[in-house]
Amino acid sequence: MKLLWVDWAVVFAFFAISLIIGLAVSKKSGESSAEYFASGRAMPWWLLGISMVATTFSADTPNLVTDMVRQHGVAGNWLWWAFLLTGMTTVFVYAKLWRRSSVLTDIEFYELRYSGKAAAFLRGFRALYLGVFFNVIIMATVLLAAIKIGGVMLGISPLWSVSLISAIVVIYSMLGGLRGVLITDFLQFFMAMVGSVAAAIIVVRLPQVGGLSQLLHHPNVSKSISLLPDFSNSSLVLTVFLIPLLVQWWSVWYPGAEPGGGGYIAQRMLAAKNERHAVAATLLFNIAHYALRPWPWILVALGSLVVFPQLGDLQKAFPNIPKDILRHDLAYPAMLTFLPPGLMGLMIASLVAAVMSTISTHLNWGASYIVNDFYKRFVKPDASEKELVFTGRVSTFLLMVLAAILALFLSNALQAFHIMLQIGAGTGLLFLLRWFWWRINAASEISAMIISFLVAVFFEMIYPALGLPKLIEWQRLVLGVFITTAGWISVTLLTPPTDPKILVQFYKKVYPGGPGWRAIHPYLADEPDAKRLPLEWNLPTELLCVFLGLILVYGFLFGMGFLIYGNTFPAVVALAASSLSGFGLVRVWPRLRFD
Repeated sequence: MKLLWVDWAVVFAFFAISLIIGLAVSKKSGESSAEYFASGRAMPWWLLGISMVATTFSADTPNLVTDMVRQHGVAGNWLWWAFLLTGMTTVFVYAKLWRRSSVLTDIEFYELRYSGKAAAFLRGFRALYLGVFFNVIIMATVLLAAIKIGGVMLGISPLWSVSLISAIVVIYSMLGGLRGVLITDFLQFFMAMVGSVAAAIIVVRLPQVGGLSQLLHHPNVSKSISLLPDFSNSSLVLTVFLIPLLVQWWSVWYPGAEPGGGGYIAQRMLAAKNERHAVAATLLFNIAHYALRPWPWILVALGSLVVFPQLGDLQKAFPNIPKDILRHDLAYPAMLTFLPPGLMGLMIASLVAAVMSTISTHLNWGASYIVNDFYKRFVKPDASEKELVFTGRVSTFLLMVLAAILALFLSNALQAFHIMLQIGAGTGLLFLLRWFWWRINAASEISAMIISFLVAVFFEMIYPALGLPKLIEWQRLVLGVFITTAGWISVTLLTPPTDPKILVQFYKKVYPGGPGWRAIHPYLADEPDAKRLPLEWNLPTELLCVFLGLILVYGFLFGMGFLIYGNTFPAVVALAASSLSGFGLVRVWPRLRFD
């Protein structure tokens, strides 16, 4: 593919702006660890919300969506659309609790909620387990998308793709901290949105595709456009629809969609000005993530079924792509090769922006765990703020190196998606209940983590080697959820509860409320602000907001889909339901209680 000078100018201008932002805020970000990892807890909702969206707007996300659409049709997106239930619950139930906790990272939460050596071990181990092991896997899948984009659109080797992206992103991430990440995310989000919409328009108008109507009626596409799976195919219905909606959303830990919030989503909530800003930021994220972004990707994926219906067609078109990374997700960057000169530079820059926004967030997030929850907590508690910032920058560099190396050994994004779902299977319910049930303790979390990991290893490695009947993804997931959930609940009931003093301190700081804390009310009787405690139980109103939020987002998502398909009546109904739900949220919002 030949790029014009204007294409290269757009790409290099974007690189330059990203580096300038990192340099501009480096002094402010280097003042303290709280500045470097939480931007001084003074960020507005709109910047935090856009940053959350930009982080999940990775270049591997359209590749993943393309993979789902090509294999399961548009309905295959329920594998991730179902996580909206998790997202809206986080918005209205958990976001204010996270901000109220005032921890620097969600890992620090463990010693706020639990007691003893088990809590300390959990904090230190999870800091390395999530901040290094899990985090590196996630970043490697993002870099895998960069490898495929570089190979298809620029004809450069995987090593060159990884090296170029890694060098740019690690520099501004090391310098700017979270503040630099948030500002660059704002720029990167709009670039990525413009690029994805422009790509969808160009693809639909390709001579091979013939316009929207011809695309939707093409024999390769018409059977794949339904928003619901074919209910005569019970295996498909279970895999992409029923299991995600009934089991996956509340039971599985997945980055960016953690039940109850966590990871970089919690990091943004903790950096908010106050509880209202934390809730508003998370709401903006869920609306943009699920309602605004999917259709441009879906249209490109459907177009690929016309131009490259089989993997063999991709292989013929791109013979230099290594066979070990030739998968359906390659179809997205393959379709982008049809973009005209001039627009190509914008598209490449937008995809690079998507990669960099995700990588930069994960670098800062992972480094915050290493510094705040391992180095400062266990290695050098008396470390100066200057030393902590320096350690954060070194950790950022090392995480980037590890992710870059691992990326060269992966083959497709959907593969990593299923592995991460399996590793987190069964832990989600614990993350939801630990705020509202006093009996959950550090042993509960440790057992959930160990059991879920061992179950994932068994199903991914040991089970196939035993020659037993093959299990499909949803069967492994459900079994993993059942075994892990049963395991951690049993451990909870068989082990001593958290120290009552810690529980009282946690309750007074966060005020979660509810019947799950009645057992500690006797310890609160003599507290000077005991009369305030019952007032914080606002769950019925919060759940009403969750319901309205779901209708708002799903209504808009499906309404836009029906409009694209030319189905006017269901589009009007869906969009009307979305609008009414949005109006309802505005009316109910004043009834939400903030500290």
